[in-house]
Amino acid sequence: MPALDRGAGIGAEVIQVFTQSPRTWKPQLYADEILSSYREAQRTHPSVRATYCHASYLINLATSDPLLLERSVDCLSANAAVASAIGASGIILHVGSHKGAGIDSCLDQIAQALSKTIEVATCPLLLENTAGGGGSVGRDFDELARIIDRVGVGPEHIGICLDTQHLWASGTSYATFETTQAALAALGACVNLDRLQCIHFNDSKTALGSNHDRHENLGEGSIGSDALAIFIGHPSLQQVPAILEVPGDGKGPRFEDVAIARRLHAKGRKAWSEHRKDLA
Repeated sequence: MPALDRGAGIGAEVIQVFTQSPRTWKPQLYADEILSSYREAQRTHPSVRATYCHASYLINLATSDPLLLERSVDCLSANAAVASAIGASGIILHVGSHKGAGIDSCLDQIAQALSKTIEVATCPLLLENTAGGGGSVGRDFDELARIIDRVGVGPEHIGICLDTQHLWASGTSYATFETTQAALAALGACVNLDRLQCIHFNDSKTALGSNHDRHENLGEGSIGSDALAIFIGHPSLQQVPAILEVPGDGKGPRFEDVAIARRLHAKGRKAWSEHRKDLA
């Protein structure tokens, strides 16, 4: 399987794939044997432990346009069905944008759309936080919590994917032990941390609070190595899979990017261990 081979080739233990072109509506059709072959290859793979799928970027469950909403629900359901068929650990999605109308204008329809998708999904839907621009839904933890509460199902059906670049761009700093602790406490207060099932681990091309979704290679952006290490090394995140969405050399993550992520993780774990000793 090419996706698993590429993941293994760069030293990854977790990979993310699209079930179709992320910028088209038409779903990719797969024969049952292709889906089952991937599922078995993932189950028995010696190094890649999990596959996550990302839903199409065109999906907007917060739209006021009935036709766009219908297309979005159909597309998400198709993506979720494929993700479930290949044994994915979750399908990650951007909820969409209300174009400034506010979360109250679309909360019910978002919940209804997610509930419909859950009917065809055996893997959890993972709502991704956003950088905060363009009336996007999920710019803060409270919005994500309101959606999850409205759907009213457990973490086996709906959870969170936390993107480090989006978190930074939306105005939440985690440059220190204290701010990282505060950010994760805020997430836990809104959404139990058992809902946090995946991390997108990225640096940022833009400044803290910019509201721009611009990813950068680890250690090369405005977040920087020290803050990223502190974040990914936090004790409560040690069982949460992390996926790189960095540009690499223009074609996505490379072997060296995965190696940097591992070094930052080790550095962060050591820093938290020493920090706890200092507080004792």
